[in-house]
Amino acid sequence: MHDLHEADRIFKIALEQAKISGLKNIKSITIELGTLIEHGEEISPENLEFNLKMLAEGTIAEGWQINIIKTKGESWILKEIEGEK
Repeated sequence: MHDLHEADRIFKIALEQAKISGLKNIKSITIELGTLIEHGEEISPENLEFNLKMLAEGTIAEGWQINIIKTKGESWILKEIEGEK
């Protein structure tokens, strides 16, 4: 469940960026993911993607494609968001 906390943070930022950009829906996001440790465990790209898709159900992001690129460092960056205006 530790992945859910970080997924929720990413999800909220994606929704905020979509609103700022005037997007009616979000088709995809690209995230650069470093090594994140939460509650003693590393957040895996697979679990992060699962949680992001779960959070998106019933929202403007439902069905979005999640692209996760593993990088060095100890953080994540929302690199790109695509959707329709």
